[in-house]
Amino acid sequence: MSSCSRAFASRCPPILTELGCLPLAERAILLGTTRNVLVPLAILFVAMGATALGLAPVGIAFFAAALAMVVFKVIPISEVYQSVDGPILVMLAALIPVSGTLRTSGASDVIAGWLSTLASSMPAWGAVALILVTAMAVTPFLNNAATVLVMAPIAASFAGGLGYQPEAFLMAVAIGAGCDFLTPIGHQCNTLVMGPGGYRFSDYPRLGLPLSVLVILVAVPTLLMVWPV
Repeated sequence: MSSCSRAFASRCPPILTELGCLPLAERAILLGTTRNVLVPLAILFVAMGATALGLAPVGIAFFAAALAMVVFKVIPISEVYQSVDGPILVMLAALIPVSGTLRTSGASDVIAGWLSTLASSMPAWGAVALILVTAMAVTPFLNNAATVLVMAPIAASFAGGLGYQPEAFLMAVAIGAGCDFLTPIGHQCNTLVMGPGGYRFSDYPRLGLPLSVLVILVAVPTLLMVWPV
């Protein structure tokens, strides 16, 4: 690389930040060959089918799919370790005890009390929006699966305390937990693209905040229309 190219490359991050662009880090991406297209697709569909039909749990089905990729030489054994993003695995594993602590420490009961106090004078749409926003706020700290485990009983008791049917509130938890765009740790998809895209933590709320507002504006009236409280 010439000295001019190196100088330009060193100036790219601040220039992209000033322009409001999201920088993409250079990554080696294995695209494969056309002869290997059908095999991984078949393996993926088998894993999805086994999960959908209840033949195997999600973890077992897709772990078996990963092993099948190696057995059928879709991914050479020499490249297996290169395909594993170690820092991402460590970060996800570190979140598991955090989630367990919040569930066992009684924090969920405290949150339910706060929500009931806030929603005591709210209309139905305000109560649903409150649960949705709370799920969105909790997800970045727990991840989506843990958020559902924590928020689902809170939402059900919250709806019952206000005299509402729980369906819309439980679905609000599901939507809020699955629509975290503010951090790289709230949803697996956000985490997995962080490495290949070279994104920083601060890149997520730039697009995630307006997208979260859009989800709230669309989800709340839709939930009340499909599941009247």
